[in-house]
Amino acid sequence: MLSKHGIIAKGTAIFGVLIAVLAFDACGVTTSNSAADAKAEAGANSVATEGYKYGTVEFPKSSSLCSSPIAIALEKGFFKEEGIDAKLVTADAETRKVGLDTGRFPVTNGDFQFFPSIEKGVKTSVVGALHKGCIKIAVKKGSNIKTAADLKGKTIGVDEIGGTPYMAANLWLGDAGLNVDPKNGDVKYLPYDDASLEFEALQKGQIDAAALWDPLPTIQEQKGTVDIVFDLGSDPKFAKRFCCFLYGSNKIIEEKPDEMAAILRALDKARDYIAQNPEDAAKIIAEKNYSSITDQELATKLLKDYDYSVQTDENKIIEDDVNYFVDGLKKIGFLETGDTAGFAKQIYKDVEH
Repeated sequence: MLSKHGIIAKGTAIFGVLIAVLAFDACGVTTSNSAADAKAEAGANSVATEGYKYGTVEFPKSSSLCSSPIAIALEKGFFKEEGIDAKLVTADAETRKVGLDTGRFPVTNGDFQFFPSIEKGVKTSVVGALHKGCIKIAVKKGSNIKTAADLKGKTIGVDEIGGTPYMAANLWLGDAGLNVDPKNGDVKYLPYDDASLEFEALQKGQIDAAALWDPLPTIQEQKGTVDIVFDLGSDPKFAKRFCCFLYGSNKIIEEKPDEMAAILRALDKARDYIAQNPEDAAKIIAEKNYSSITDQELATKLLKDYDYSVQTDENKIIEDDVNYFVDGLKKIGFLETGDTAGFAKQIYKDVEH
C-alpha cells in the first residue's frame, strides 16, 4: 500500500523475500505481462521465419540506456545479419524470470544484484557484459554528507529493497566499515515507487540521500539541486568494472549454443557501434522511443561515460569483475555460499562466439 509520498510500505522481512526473487531489468522500467503467458509461450522463440536461420527470437524491452545494444542491434540490422528475427516484448520481473528459465528469452541485461537470485536457483548465467557504472548517490546541494562514513545513522532512498542502487550503496558503505545488516544496520533504507518522488523527499529532508539510476541524478546535478557523493562509474573501488552484464538462459546455452553465439555476436556489433557512434546511437534511441531519455545531448554523454566498447581479453575482465562482486556481496552478507570462487565460476559461462 502506498503512502501519499509514494513510499512502498514494506516490513523488514521484505529483504529476505526480494533477494530470493529475480528482480530482472534492474537497469530499466517495464510494464507487466503475466508469468502464465510466459509459460504458455515458452518455446515461442526461434519460430520458423522465412529468411532467418534462427527464426523469431524474443527479447524483453526496457526504457533504460542500459539495454541500448539490443535496440541498436535491431535498428542497425545486426540481429538480421546473424539470422535472427528479433522481437521486443513487454515483460515484468516474474515474466523475465520464467522466460529465462524456459528459454523463451535467450538473454536480458542485468547486474550484480542477480547473483543472490542465481544462488536461489534461477537458471541463468553471465554470458557477456554491456557497460560500466550507471548508479549514483545524491545528497541535497550543500549537504554536510561527503563520504560513506557520513551516512552512518542516516536514511537513503532507493527504488526497491534488494535492487541494484540498494546493493551498490551497501557495497560502498560496507567497504567503508559500516554495518549493512538489513535489519540492524547503520543505515536505514526507504523504497520509493517513483524516482521523482524520491528526489522530492530528498529536498524536503525526508531522506538524507538518494541512490538512483542515471539519468535523473545527473539531470539534478546539472540543475544544481544535488551533490553526487558516490558514482559507481568513477569511484576508485568500482571504476572501470562492468556493472551491467548480459545474462543468458541456461536452457539456450545448453540446447542451442549456435543461436546464443549469434545473439552475442550481434550485441557485440551493437556495443561497438554505440562506442564509435554515440551521437547517432543516442539519436536512434531517442527518436524510436527506446529510452525515457529525450535529451539527446545528455544521452550521448551517458553513452560515452558507460563505455560500451568490446574490450581485448574481455572474457578475463568479466570473470574478474564477477569474482569481485561475488566477494563483495559475500563480505556484506548478501550471499550465503562458503565457496565464493566456486560460485563465481558457476555464475559465469564463457560462450564461444
